[in-house]
Amino acid sequence: MLKYVLDIVDLLDDPAADGKRVVEYLYAVAGSEGSGARVTTVAGERGSTDFVQIRIHGSRGRTSGGTARTLGVVGRLGGVGARPEVTGLVSDADGAAAALATAAKLLDMRRRGDVLPGDVIVATHVCPSAPTEPHDPVPFMGSPVDIATMNRHEVTDDMEAVLSIDTTKGNRIINHKGLALSPTVKEGWVLRVSEQLGELLAVVTGEPLVTYPVTTQDITPYGNGAHHINSILQPATATAAPVVGLAITSAAAVPGCQTGASHETDIASAARFAVETAKVFGGGQLDFHDVGEFDNLVNRYGSLTHLQTLGHPSRES
Repeated sequence: MLKYVLDIVDLLDDPAADGKRVVEYLYAVAGSEGSGARVTTVAGERGSTDFVQIRIHGSRGRTSGGTARTLGVVGRLGGVGARPEVTGLVSDADGAAAALATAAKLLDMRRRGDVLPGDVIVATHVCPSAPTEPHDPVPFMGSPVDIATMNRHEVTDDMEAVLSIDTTKGNRIINHKGLALSPTVKEGWVLRVSEQLGELLAVVTGEPLVTYPVTTQDITPYGNGAHHINSILQPATATAAPVVGLAITSAAAVPGCQTGASHETDIASAARFAVETAKVFGGGQLDFHDVGEFDNLVNRYGSLTHLQTLGHPSRES
């Protein structure tokens, strides 16, 4: 996996980085299998970015009329660079690098004949010149486009579960270098941490499972005035599918716009976890949440889908 990570990091650590170059690389990896990748350039008030979406077809996937489930892998970030303010690849790029390395590995596996049961959809975006913005305790990376636009291009209706990968170093809550797993979030509910995913992460990293706290604020959409740890769980505001955040973390608070702070081995571990998750989720051997538990909660306490919206405007007394 490290090979793909190094290739992707080299592609992204470039002021001319764009979606087209990424897709060309993926086509080269995929060979005659084709990569099923597409690029969409979207402009906002503060620049533009290239959304990249790759669909890797499974042997029994929905695309071919099969019944195997589809996993979404979203590389969440503001931008891979913050030029001209800083020079080089920023820490925030880790989510994109992990997602694209996941796609490269899956495509190469398919080329060699190791085809997963279900389809996998990988989505992220590439922007080498994203803005920065203030945030406590360290500055955040901004983005040329808003979160709603990201969700429209990165979260699709056919994703039956979503693994969202994001750098989550700009805080004093997760004091651990490596990877940390969030509880499952579905339709406004913060559910318990998936034991199956937790066990899998421990196997992949060879270390005890590390999780992190998720607040109600974190699972509401950006733009409501609430503090969010970062955008890792924003995909949960745009889908009814269960969403789990895989955080690439550090033991110290690191700004998302800091260069020289990406650790390729941690990115590779995140990508390996995504690949292993795709194998067992599509094969029906792992679930992101307990369906019976979730239905019981909704039946007893009602829907929390209003938390997926911006809610009511603040009322001043």
